[in-house]
Order: sequence, then C-alpha cells, then structure tokens
Amino acid sequence: MTTALSPVEQIKSDSRGLRGTLVESLADAHTGSLREPDQVLIKFHGSYQQDDRDLREERAESKLEPKYSFMIRTRTPGGIVTPAQWLAFDAIAQRYANGTLRLTTRQAIQLHGVVKHELKSTMQAINRCLIDTIAACGDVNRNVLVSANPVQSEAHALVYADAVALSEALLPKTRAYHEIWLDEQQIAGTPEHEPLYGPSYLPRKFKTAFVLPPHNDVDVYAHDLGYAAVIVDGVLTGYNVSVGGGLGTTHGDARTYARAASLLGCIPRGQEIAVAQAVLTTQRDWGNREDRRLSRLKYTLDRVGLEAFRAEVEARSGVKFAPAAPPRFEARGDRFGWLPGHDGRWHLNLRVVAGRIADRGEERWLSGLRAIARVHAGDFRITPNQNLVIAGIEAHARPEIERIALEHGLLAGLDRSPVERDALACVALPTCPLAMAEAERYVAEFSAKVQALLARAGVPEETLSLRISGCPNGCSRPYLAEVALVGKAPGRYNLHLGGDRLGTRLNRLYRENIDEAEILATLERDFGRWRRERATAESFGDYADRVLLAESA
Repeated sequence: MTTALSPVEQIKSDSRGLRGTLVESLADAHTGSLREPDQVLIKFHGSYQQDDRDLREERAESKLEPKYSFMIRTRTPGGIVTPAQWLAFDAIAQRYANGTLRLTTRQAIQLHGVVKHELKSTMQAINRCLIDTIAACGDVNRNVLVSANPVQSEAHALVYADAVALSEALLPKTRAYHEIWLDEQQIAGTPEHEPLYGPSYLPRKFKTAFVLPPHNDVDVYAHDLGYAAVIVDGVLTGYNVSVGGGLGTTHGDARTYARAASLLGCIPRGQEIAVAQAVLTTQRDWGNREDRRLSRLKYTLDRVGLEAFRAEVEARSGVKFAPAAPPRFEARGDRFGWLPGHDGRWHLNLRVVAGRIADRGEERWLSGLRAIARVHAGDFRITPNQNLVIAGIEAHARPEIERIALEHGLLAGLDRSPVERDALACVALPTCPLAMAEAERYVAEFSAKVQALLARAGVPEETLSLRISGCPNGCSRPYLAEVALVGKAPGRYNLHLGGDRLGTRLNRLYRENIDEAEILATLERDFGRWRRERATAESFGDYADRVLLAESA
C-alpha cells in the first residue's frame, strides 16, 4: 500500500530541478507575490516570501493585498566575510532592502524587505561580491556553522576549511539558481542529475555544525549533523560525530518534540564529507515524506534506532566509526571585548542585540561598521549567537578600530549584564509568517526585566541563558536555554526551564500560555527559591531541572 506524498513533496518532484515557474512568477507585475508552488521553491534559492504583518489588517480593510516582500539569506560557512563584502551588503541593504542587515544564529546575513521586481537585481548584486544564497533555505543542507573562535589555536583554521569543503560538497547540482538569477543559458539536451539529493531533495531541512571544544558556541547538539573537533597536543586528529538534533516542534501536536543529537562515533580527519553524504542520503531515503511535521532526521533516528542508522551510514560511507568520547564543554556564550589571537593579532567581539545591524539612537551599527570596513585589513566573523567579531586586527590598527567603535556606540553592549549580552531572539513579528508572538522586538526589554529580577533575588552577577522564539519552530535555539519563551499568541508564551549552561541538555515546558506579568512573577518566585535552596554554585538551569520541573511533573 502506498501513502500519499505531502503537497510540498509533489511540488519538489514536479519542479524540474527547482525551476518551477519562478521565471513566470517574477515577471507577473499584477501582484507582489509568487505563485504558491514557487513560494516553496524559492526557499532553495535562499529566499522566503513574507509580508508586513503589522499592516495586514489595514491593507485588508482597504482591499489591498498584503505588503509582500522577500527575505534573502546568505550561504556563508562559518560566517566569515571580508570588509569588501561587508561594504557590498551594506550598499545592497540601502538600495534594495529595508536599510538594515540581520546576523542570524546560522552565521548568515539576512536582508529584509526586498520587493519582487527587485529580487533578481538583489541576487545579482550579492553574487557580484562572491557570495551566494544557494541552499541557504529549503530541504537541503543549509549554511554550515563553525565555532567563531579565532583565538583558540591554529586548529580553528583547519576546522573552518573542513566546514567550507563540506558545504561545497553538499550543494545541490541543479543549475536553476544560475539560470533564474544570473542569466546562465541552459544547454539543450544536457541531462541534469542530483546524485545526493535526487529529484525530490530531502524530506526536510538539514543542519550541520562544526564545534571546537571546550567552547560550544554553535550548540552542536541542536543539529542534524555535528562534528566536534578532536585535538590532541594542538593537532586536529578527527571528529566526534553526532546526529539527530533538531529543535522545531508544533503546538498541540504531541508527536513533535525537540531532540538533542546522539553521538554516532569518532572518525579521523578527512572522512567528514563521506560521512556527511552517507548521513544525508540515508535521511533522503529513510525520512518521512508524507507528514512534514515528522520529517526531520530526529524522527527517522528514533524510528529506526541509532544502531541501525549507524550501520547504514557505515555501509554507505565505507567509514567504520570508533567509539565516541563525549566532548568536554566549558562554555557556550560569546566572549566579548578585545581578545588576543594565537598569531599576535587582536579580535574585537561586539554584542549585537538580536543580530540587527541598524542606525538607531546612539548605537549606529551600520555607520560604524561601514567606517571600520573601510580601514580594516582582517575579516568579519558572524557568531552563532548573532554577534560580530572584528577579527584579525594588527596591533597598530587597534586604536583606530576602537576609536570608530566608541564614536558609533558599538561598545555599549559590552557593559550590559551577562543575561542581556547572551540573550537570543528570532526575527518573529512583523515579517516571519510563522510568528505567534514578538521576539526580536521584545528581547532587549524582557532580558533587562529578567536581570532586574536576578538583582532583586540577590544574584545580580549570575549568568543565565535566555532565549525567545516567536513560534515553536525554534530558530533561536530556545529549547537549549535555561529560560526560554516560546510564542503562543500575541503577548503570550510557553515558559520552558531547565536547560544547562553548556547546551547539552534540553529544557522542558514549565508553564503554558502565560503573559508577561505571570512569567515575571513565576521567575521572581523561582529565582528566590534558587538563591535560598541551590547546591553550591548550582546554575538556575540545573536547579530548575532538579527541583522545579520535578515538582511540576
């Protein structure tokens, strides 16, 4: 008996290698929207169709279609861009987008507010600065994360090189992107083949991360595929491989859940691409294509079992896994301010609230980073925590970089509390179509209120991982935080507690569908209990997991 494919699966299989009718949709001047199937396919090209939800009701009353626009996301493995590329994106944001840039938790740059008739010109401008958006979204391997840690050792450069090579190896082979956006001519009669993805690509998105212990800044267990570097006497010898992480859930569907990745085994360096291809193709063939809610690798892994999955990956890759040793992590938040590098150069780690690069009030991020890019000889590194590292600064250039940063208010975030510095938030309203509540526009205000609660409880210096997501999809990796808000409705959230400080343990639902007043009252009570009852140096997440969640079970 056969089961019906989901509608998205049918769109992909009929798409002619992700081409669909995108050319015709883009040419239709009667609407700012794409045809519905093309709204699915454009994700594989690195873009999402969105609309301004703040204006929906007003426009509907005026019998106008929603104010459609497009978000475009880069493929920048490890989040490294040159000063010239930064200046190019700055100019693109002013010319085609909403005048801001956004740094994502996947180390990418996002443009928002691009209208349909300028979408192709924007894509071409991005391509001219030697960056593309291929596979930044969609049911493929997305932007590959790498620990943004330029100070640890020379091993970082090797891990970054491995991540870039893997990103290239897992790219789709279709030339649809080049034909539609860059005017490449299709060669008649030339067969096109997707050896990794096949005609329907993956059942769902696929995320990969590389991490250099002891710093877990990528939240490696949140990903479908993770590589934790094994470094012996300063030499990168291999990777501990993890599979099956994924944080997206669906409200009201108990079949869906967040899952932390499982360790698959250890491999020597040089086998990471073969293993990645085997994991990807196993998920391609074994994953659920009938119900997209259950189509991530985590569900495949739990359905077939870790041992069967490992055996299949070994058979497909020709790689025999050695037993894995769990990586030892000591921290995961970004380290801020000036940090020395192993090569004598310096790195300035800046706090960017929710990753939004804009000129607002005394913090003039666009102008300040534009000025830095014009004199900087190193590079920019987007962190997996939405922050930015001005990396590779020669000692003699440090005073000038600091002067520019000070003049533009870029160092203000360094004086905020650890809670406010480390808090993450997805975009949410007004542009994300999935958002149920605020996140980016709320995180600064809410994190300051949480810090005030900690001060009242007598623990003002404590670190606390706090994350806000506008919906249960989990783009801000909320289910690995000590305290997380997951949007349920405007002004209402599910409160999750109990993740650990190192990103190795999921939190759990503690209170459902509550407003800010109840959230703050709950946290104030529980912070007080934590201070009075905790074991020596016990973090709030560990206390919540041991006591609060046990009581509420």
